[in-house]
Amino acid sequence: MTLTIKRNQQPAMPDRFYQVIEKELADVELKDANSITLNFRDPDYSAENGGFHTVEVRLERQQKHWRLVYVTEFAFRGYPEPELVKDIDICFNSKQIYSLFSGWIGENESRALITLFSQNFATYYEMDVYRVHIKLG
Repeated sequence: MTLTIKRNQQPAMPDRFYQVIEKELADVELKDANSITLNFRDPDYSAENGGFHTVEVRLERQQKHWRLVYVTEFAFRGYPEPELVKDIDICFNSKQIYSLFSGWIGENESRALITLFSQNFATYYEMDVYRVHIKLG
């Protein structure tokens, strides 16, 4: 089955985001898969040195196309024992967006955050800062 991601979901993601996902999955055999989890990690990212935040993307098969379930960005937070926590969470099931600094916000209020996040994510991807791990379920 070829990769066809349902793009009219809300909240809407910019085309540049979909281009990254489609590029990563272009050569992956998806015939028997019902779910896809992509992890984008900067191997040098740490609480001590900083770096580019980890991003996880989840898609699930819905008849003849794939549907985004969530896009989550993780960051190290806390002192003296930092841990990886959700920094931004875009949930397509509830149509809500979570930001560590403002909590859950509605779709209309979150448009700028989604645009900024997507632009940064695509730019970092193009800079080749991520190592990508794909898990099929």
